[in-house]
Amino acid sequence: MVREIDAGIITETVAELCIKANMSLPQDIVGRIEKAADSEILSLPKAVMEDIKENARIAKERDLPVCQDTGMAVVFAEIGQDVHIVGGPFEDAVNEGVRIGYEKGYLRKSVVGDPLNRINTGDNTPAIIHAKIVDGDKIKITVAPKGFGSENMSSIRMLTPVDSRQGVIDAVLEIVKNAGSNPCPPMVIGVGVGGDFEQSALLAKKALLRSIDERNENEFYAELEEELLEKINSLGIGPQGFGGKTTALAVNIEKAPTHIAGLPVAVNIGCYVTRHASSEI
Repeated sequence: MVREIDAGIITETVAELCIKANMSLPQDIVGRIEKAADSEILSLPKAVMEDIKENARIAKERDLPVCQDTGMAVVFAEIGQDVHIVGGPFEDAVNEGVRIGYEKGYLRKSVVGDPLNRINTGDNTPAIIHAKIVDGDKIKITVAPKGFGSENMSSIRMLTPVDSRQGVIDAVLEIVKNAGSNPCPPMVIGVGVGGDFEQSALLAKKALLRSIDERNENEFYAELEEELLEKINSLGIGPQGFGGKTTALAVNIEKAPTHIAGLPVAVNIGCYVTRHASSEI
């Protein structure tokens, strides 16, 4: 049996998620921020973490954006193969939801229609849309607004197999070290390993959607996540670049098969405002 879903429901869902994601940090992020605030010893980094914690609380209580950069709307959709969307194209429904959500939520419109002519589209569209066909008759939508203070510090390295595990560690550390305070640390580090050029970047972005309380289900990569987090926090960049113990809140790694001659590694950096909200319809 095919289940029909009206495009209007998709629009409503996306609009709600745009607002929710921008005003309420995921609880795993909030929990890690609170732990970091307690664990910082030096007065300045500790004060910064307390301010970050207070900012997140006020944003949620007063329905205000947790950051002034409300980002490009990145939308992940898992569409059941037994779904038939009626009432309009899927992409149009998503973009209409972004337009409504950013207007209704009084969220900053940050998208320009051309990368060189730089004319603002005025409604934060078009969204970045990643759609995947899955089993079932439902649609799961995740909206992950991405600010560009952190996005600009992200990078890809096209390594070769000889670089191996240590090469991945060195690449991630170099990218984070070069980023310094620019991504508004403490950061969440999404790492994509494998695939090809563009898939590694998508894996890194998807890694930011996983709860930072969950480690990779593969023990090898779970251990690599923990090792990278320890090494990154040893860099001493600290909250907002003021030193201290907390340069990153977590490192999440996603992997994919790759070519015999390749070892792509992508790092997508999220600031402490690593936002995402999901709903199933």
